Amino acid sequence: MKELQSPLQKLWPESLLVKAAGIKLVALDVDGIMSDGKIYFSANGDELKGFNILDGLGLKQLMAAGITVAVITGRSSPLTEKRMHDLKIPHLMQGREDKKIALQELVSTLNIEPKAIAYMGDDLPDLPAIRYSGLGVTVPNGYWLVKEHADYCTQAAGGHGAVRELCDLLLTARGHLNATLTPYLES
Repeated sequence: MKELQSPLQKLWPESLLVKAAGIKLVALDVDGIMSDGKIYFSANGDELKGFNILDGLGLKQLMAAGITVAVITGRSSPLTEKRMHDLKIPHLMQGREDKKIALQELVSTLNIEPKAIAYMGDDLPDLPAIRYSGLGVTVPNGYWLVKEHADYCTQAAGGHGAVRELCDLLLTARGHLNATLTPYLES
């Protein structure tokens, strides 16, 4: 079977792939990254938000490839807790306004160097964590200053497959994308 490649691979410079190859921990914001950044409220005050299914499978593939996944969010939401539980994300830190400090706590707990972290966020509270990490990633619908400091801006918008794009980038950089996708092509 021929080697499978993401059509986005042509957009990934060698320097980005080199950084991505050493990633051991992916830390993600929620609103604007795993969701489209919109929060809906029902007449009863119930909060609703949508998560992209493509992102969920990509995160499972990352974890299967040995990359640890964490979620750090400024908001506390039972919906976020449910989604991360369903995905078996091992590290969920909610209500954390200072995401860099939360990330540093993870670094200490997991004994991972900052250069081995990819952090994906879209707004100013994410900026210190993006700058601290070895690979800072944002989305096209992110705040302009965050985009200026990120190493990579996905083609997909937050909540529309951006996390899956990061997953494909990391799997490609580690040489695992083909092995991850091939089972789906077998008859």
